Amino acid sequence: MSDIAPKYKGSMLRPLKALSFLFREPATLPMRPRPAAKVYRGFHLNDWEKCVGCATCQQICDNDAIRMVHIPALPSDPAKGIRPRRPAIDYGRCCWCALCVDICPTGSLSMSREYIHVSRDVDSYFILPDEEGMHGVRYPQGWAKDENADLLDLKRQEMPEEPPQERADNFSEICEGYDPQTAMLEASRCIQCGMCHDACPAHMHAPEYIRAIFEGDFEKSVAEIYRTNPFPQVCGRVCTHRCETACSIGKRGEPVAIRWLKRAAVDNVPQDRTIAIALKDKAKTKTGKRVAIAGAGPAGLTAAFDLAKLGHEVTVYEEKPRPGGMMRYGIPEYRLPYERIDADIAVIEAAGVKIRCNTKLGRDVTMAQLKGQADAVLLSTGLNKGRSTRIPGSDHPQVRAAVDLLARITLGEAFDIPASAVVIGGGNVAFDIARSLARLQRRAFGKVEVTVLALEERDKMLADEEEVIESAQEGVKLINGRGPKQVVIEGDALKGLETVKCLSIFDEQGRFHPRYDETDVMFHPAQMVIEAIGQMSDVSFLGEDLTEQLEWSRGRIRIDEAGRTSVPWLWAAGDLVKGPDVISAIATGHAAAASIHAALMGETEAREAK
Repeated sequence: MSDIAPKYKGSMLRPLKALSFLFREPATLPMRPRPAAKVYRGFHLNDWEKCVGCATCQQICDNDAIRMVHIPALPSDPAKGIRPRRPAIDYGRCCWCALCVDICPTGSLSMSREYIHVSRDVDSYFILPDEEGMHGVRYPQGWAKDENADLLDLKRQEMPEEPPQERADNFSEICEGYDPQTAMLEASRCIQCGMCHDACPAHMHAPEYIRAIFEGDFEKSVAEIYRTNPFPQVCGRVCTHRCETACSIGKRGEPVAIRWLKRAAVDNVPQDRTIAIALKDKAKTKTGKRVAIAGAGPAGLTAAFDLAKLGHEVTVYEEKPRPGGMMRYGIPEYRLPYERIDADIAVIEAAGVKIRCNTKLGRDVTMAQLKGQADAVLLSTGLNKGRSTRIPGSDHPQVRAAVDLLARITLGEAFDIPASAVVIGGGNVAFDIARSLARLQRRAFGKVEVTVLALEERDKMLADEEEVIESAQEGVKLINGRGPKQVVIEGDALKGLETVKCLSIFDEQGRFHPRYDETDVMFHPAQMVIEAIGQMSDVSFLGEDLTEQLEWSRGRIRIDEAGRTSVPWLWAAGDLVKGPDVISAIATGHAAAASIHAALMGETEAREAK
């Protein structure tokens, strides 16, 4: 035997010693509540007030132990990122890894310190998390999300932009865009919950194009974007980004920069490759059908793009010198450079769409002529006229509509720049014209005297927050809670505007019906008053006969869900029927194109015959 081998001593009967334990008191504790570690991973708890039903917990579970249960009684609001679903846990599969807690974007999920892992429900292991615990006893919280157990990055990548002192007197683009590395970092924040898809009027495949960016495949990202949106350059800059309002990451932190990522995708793919990607699924044969579209805004051009790819011959008629509608003539170039609009439209023209500019309906071409030339006609003329306050003095020549002035600036048409101006309104259009005038004033006079007067209080502004902040940086003054009373005129000269304090904006039924304190009056000196309180459409080109044939609803043409009017050969889309909003116009353009295609190819009649 080796000297280093262990030497064992003892009796062969030693194992029988275990028999002695048979006569001792049992040491097993009864199955009842007792203290557990503070971070013990017991059964799940879910704060239903915080939970939005995003299903991120279900996606991350490697054991397929979580399923989402639809609960009709819960609130549902896709625009705000709320689904009526809650997670149920299969404790026959759960391994208590707590990844679902660590990934939860709202922080609603946690785990109790309940240690009795026995279900009283013999028929199912699926348990909806209950704050009272599985056994009717409220157990203390165990594992919960904290700064050391949070798988989410709650802060978005900053967007580089021109500082106020460098941008205040020119119309160069403010935002510089993400470089590829920054875009990939921002894309890594996305948890693929799909809330953005639900909230988007066009139901863009945002999770898919964001994932492609994260993988470094910008061409794939562009392909995903073009599945639903032919205006990535435009929407990547000026979209109202409802998707970000619904983003589940934004419940505790800053939402993923979905709009900026769309821009990053198309900015990092050459134009020729973008065209090739966008037209990959274009039909190789023509249908022989012709479609006429009135208005080269986002709705009309979206429908034109879809129909051209399906093989139809499409001609778009536009009154202005260049296509784009309010994208070009209503949004300042520092927000949306013209060459970016042109890049998107070049893709649409490459699909075979013909655009005839400087062609005014009712003057150069009539609706009857369009009907005679085409198998279907789509109206998408937009809201091209500004609404008036109709207060005393509002008919003075120096009381101007914001949309008219913005168009003149785009066209390069000269007008007398006022040394001081007051803008009535609190939406994006009000700030667009205010900031544009501020730039022109700084060039002409070396200083800015522009005041925006809004009915709303500061925390209820209709304009994007970035517009409000950037306008202040550029010298624009904002006064909240004031309504216009009268334009002050002495002789023939406009001297300014009188306003009164706004007490409320809507009545008990939620209708727009402002109430004012007429004793609280302020005078705002100005050489020009600009009205930015809404827009309307000029439909005089329709003519009396067609106007009589159409059905109307509150001044707008009545259409069905697919955009078809009461006149069989006529469809309508865009701000004319729903808006104003670029992405909503795009959505209506898609719907109208699908309906027109179905009608032209006989699909509608075939379905009705069945």
